[in-house]
Amino acid sequence: MQERKLDGMRVAIIVNNDFEQVEMTEPRKALDQAGAQTTLIAPKPGQVIGMNHDKQADQFPVDMALEQAKPDQFDAVLLPGGALNADTMRMNPKAQEFVRQMNGAGKPLAVICHAPWLLVSAGLVSGRTLTSWPTIQDDIRNAGGHWEDREMVRDRNLVTSRGPQDIPAFNKGMIELFAEQRVGAR
Repeated sequence: MQERKLDGMRVAIIVNNDFEQVEMTEPRKALDQAGAQTTLIAPKPGQVIGMNHDKQADQFPVDMALEQAKPDQFDAVLLPGGALNADTMRMNPKAQEFVRQMNGAGKPLAVICHAPWLLVSAGLVSGRTLTSWPTIQDDIRNAGGHWEDREMVRDRNLVTSRGPQDIPAFNKGMIELFAEQRVGAR
């Protein structure tokens, strides 16, 4: 039986339609297996649609509308990527404020693929080291961040990865970061 390092930890998973499905489902499965309570949050209630690269995939029920989500209800954040999802979420003021408050409270953020765009738009990458899908490295650098081409990069309360190919390293880094945060909060 797997050790449940994250028993009771509350993790917000923030997406919009057209997120990269595997970047939500595989990390969510890892979090659930580690004992975390995951909540799928989206701008609108109902369902969100995942993508398998450039083709629509499955629908998932939204657990909570972004309007109702409060950062103090959660211990950590997972931001899946997907270019369309990330491009929409980066312009959402509520999503920006949510990640700003989580970061300001020192809570851990796990961010993959195109999702660092939200961090860029929220003003959270200056002076930070991270990775992402390679096509947004200029956005990260232009926002004052340091970009590295590695499968997983950890910088304080932030863990980032490039994309689906890096999910095993991303999940490992995310669980370690979240578990350390949990121990530190006790």
